[in-house]
Amino acid sequence: TADLFSCVDGCVDKLSPAAFEKHSGRETARKWKNNVWVIVNGEKVPLSKTVLLKYYNQSSNGSHRSQTGRVFHRDEFVRCSKCNKERRFRLRTKEECRVHHDSVANASWKCADLPFDNRLTCDDDEERASRKVYRGCSRSPTCKGCTSCVCFGCEICRFSDCNCQTCTDFTRNAKA
Repeated sequence: TADLFSCVDGCVDKLSPAAFEKHSGRETARKWKNNVWVIVNGEKVPLSKTVLLKYYNQSSNGSHRSQTGRVFHRDEFVRCSKCNKERRFRLRTKEECRVHHDSVANASWKCADLPFDNRLTCDDDEERASRKVYRGCSRSPTCKGCTSCVCFGCEICRFSDCNCQTCTDFTRNAKA
């Protein structure tokens, strides 16, 4: 599992990474990701420099919260297979995230597949490029993607009833 660490031979406990750091006597104000090392292609690398944390729920849950503490996702775009225009998806609720998630998975997605309340059709103009850069990041209006607005997986944007690899991995690792 992702939370089984060993500090010396014979000392194996089932600990979270933060608890493992405390156990090892190297407490440094929540910088445990730099104190846990892994071997990648024969080299010792800090855990923070690897992709192993991608689905670790304690590391991802706080990274996409707004200053009010609510979970936050930036707006994303999906291209229509019929008119080739990009359409904005606001990702503020679980329902909005599910509509976007299913749209991305559908290679033949069309503007007509948008939920009824959006009422966009292929005849409507595409959003201007100057407007597309504003994706709703709380740090910077024109952010290209930072730890505040890019989510690698949470209870809002991953779905236990979805069979895609990303949702399956998240659901399995969140339970561990």
